[in-house]
Amino acid sequence: MTFAAIVVAAGRGVRFGRPKQLVDVAGRPLVAWSFALFGGMPELEDLIVATEAEHLATMESLAATFAPRLRTVVVRGGATRRESVRRALAAVPAHCDAALVHDGARPLLVADDVRAGMAVTRPGRGALLAVPVVDTIKVVAKDAPRVTATLDRSELWAAQTPQFGTLADLIRAHDAAAPGLEATDDAMLLELAGCEVVVVRSSAENFKVTLGGDRDLAEAILRERGGAATPAETRA
Repeated sequence: MTFAAIVVAAGRGVRFGRPKQLVDVAGRPLVAWSFALFGGMPELEDLIVATEAEHLATMESLAATFAPRLRTVVVRGGATRRESVRRALAAVPAHCDAALVHDGARPLLVADDVRAGMAVTRPGRGALLAVPVVDTIKVVAKDAPRVTATLDRSELWAAQTPQFGTLADLIRAHDAAAPGLEATDDAMLLELAGCEVVVVRSSAENFKVTLGGDRDLAEAILRERGGAATPAETRA
């Protein structure tokens, strides 16, 4: 199948303290690491970016710099992640059969994990990158700091991105979801739409930059991989 890469970079960075998609990480804007990785993968030809209105021109410029080979469309994101993805899906070219949806705040993705997710995607089946949970997870009451259950961590995985599906399945899943449903990821919507969703084990380093300390850790890992030159591209 022919995949388009969707990068969601439309958040306000509330927990980070400011919009983070353009924050410098190891010599590049945070989102540029994802652009460079996808630009270095010959399997991909199309890039769709969902971002804030004030960043449209900047994202176009970054895509041209870090992923010049890709045909890029930048769309204005919505008020929620779900709406941003819906707008991006609507911009995917007709020649694409499938899409992968990636958080622009995950700069440590490697190409082999992307390829593994693409390989298992087919009509009626989506996929997501994930890692097994290593901590014991407690269910806590909403009205008090009281534990109500302890979950079996052998069955728990922490979801990452990209998340993969055929274009038809992803659009159907987004359209079929109840209005107002605040889906935290696309795999959840695929599940609700009746699709099989499989897990592809990925690297624990593919974490989302959410707090300031995450940025520092991501920078340290990227520099250890080879500095700001082309670490993402060389993994492709």
